[in-house]
Amino acid sequence: MSRRPQETDRRDRGAISVHMIPVPRSVVVAYRDDGPLSRAMGLLVAGQLPPLPPAIAGAFVTAVLLVLGIAGADDFAVFAPAVALLLAGAGSAHRHDGRLDWLAPPILRLTEYGFIASAGFARSVPPLLVIALLGAMAFHHYDTVYRVRQHVYPPPWLATAGLGWDGRMLVVALGGLLDVMTAVFVLLALYLWGVFGWESLTCWLAAPRTPDEAVEPAPAE
Repeated sequence: MSRRPQETDRRDRGAISVHMIPVPRSVVVAYRDDGPLSRAMGLLVAGQLPPLPPAIAGAFVTAVLLVLGIAGADDFAVFAPAVALLLAGAGSAHRHDGRLDWLAPPILRLTEYGFIASAGFARSVPPLLVIALLGAMAFHHYDTVYRVRQHVYPPPWLATAGLGWDGRMLVVALGGLLDVMTAVFVLLALYLWGVFGWESLTCWLAAPRTPDEAVEPAPAE
């Protein structure tokens, strides 16, 4: 008779230890990986702007700038691709419930990866360092997708601690401006692998192991 209370206490401790919460609004929003700047821009328009148009516009302008070689600039122009993609931040607060809104996160991922790779190779960063940094981000994004499918949503602080796609692009751009790109790639890769790896490991170790313990998504408002 005492077994059930013990099981309940163990489940409660596991849920508290990793701060598991229901998925808010839409699972598509979880895939965006917005940082503080992007989320602030979304709040300015109160979630009224659909996410796909600004994401496409920002990605297009960023792609044109990368083709023109701006990622290798040695002045403030190196920030232009990151600033251009910030246009996508205006749609971050939207519910992402449109038929094609699921395209916004892949567009952000492709553009972010493209900028970071272009900036690294333009400044002769060793390929292994470029792969290490891209790998840290890809690991986090894949982990997020799988966790959302299991109804184990990452804690709110993780997006801020991971800098978001906007913060990571700006940090890399700053490295180009200060001509310390290789050092930035090393430090950023180590930092992101540490944050994402540690948080993912601790979360999965304490995650529910049976369907009845899973955290259910929040009901639609």
